[in-house]
Amino acid sequence: MLYGYAVMIGILEGLTEFIPVSSTGHMIIAGHLLGFTGPRADAFEIFIQLGAILAVMGLYRERFLDLIPGRKPRAAAIAEAGRASGTGDTLKAGRPGNPGFAGWRGIGLLAVTSIPALVAGKLAHHYIKEHLFSPITVAVGLAVGGAGLILIEMFRPKPEKTGLDSLGWREALWVGAFQCLALWPGMSRSGSTIIGGMLGRVDRKTTAEFSFLAAVPIMFAATFYDLYKSRQFLQTADAPLFAVGFIVSLVSAWFAIRFFIGFLAKHTLKGFGWYRIALAIFTFWYFSRHAISG
Repeated sequence: MLYGYAVMIGILEGLTEFIPVSSTGHMIIAGHLLGFTGPRADAFEIFIQLGAILAVMGLYRERFLDLIPGRKPRAAAIAEAGRASGTGDTLKAGRPGNPGFAGWRGIGLLAVTSIPALVAGKLAHHYIKEHLFSPITVAVGLAVGGAGLILIEMFRPKPEKTGLDSLGWREALWVGAFQCLALWPGMSRSGSTIIGGMLGRVDRKTTAEFSFLAAVPIMFAATFYDLYKSRQFLQTADAPLFAVGFIVSLVSAWFAIRFFIGFLAKHTLKGFGWYRIALAIFTFWYFSRHAISG
């Protein structure tokens, strides 16, 4: 039974971590429905997030390698090779004096995006864990975030920035501020950052990709902090169970990210918004009825 739960929760984590529906919210709801709750389950759910993080790092490995200071960005190398060979490759890595999303500038952009949520998360960590990790509070986050996705698609400003290399400090800070909303379980980190990016006049696909990259430092910090806090519940005997969840999360996140980027090329985010609202209504109904009958 436990390995079956590990597979189900691993799939759920991987599929929902980087699309705007809230992986934490889904795991809280699923955990209560399946009876997979408690400190051991919490530690498992925290650990398997590392699989989803690894999927992003694998899919965007060139982007992360470009962050190494002194390394020529891949885009610039391709453009230089294209000019030398006469192929006319026009791929660019930013303007002169602006290396785009690379080197120290890229690291700085990620830092600016990450710091607001790291500070707010540290200050509010205890309150969030004590009061917001319930199906009803998750339903609130799902409904509010779902309405936000629908509204941003209806009234979004005209995009002025396209491509990761076009992003600047203003966009990074704007996305970072909205990332703080994801501290409420159910709001969704990717959903909050995508809404923030689109309000900052970044096109939908670019803000989604930046959301993926910005997830890595914040998720690493939050995951290792939570694992440290839960270290007394980690046992060697649970290693196979955790390994199964980790691998399943990694594989499902890999496919989810590829699907999501392809989806955004042809569709808006409204469908995710309506899905969230429907799940919020179900969650309110089911757990309110369960509480009354209990």
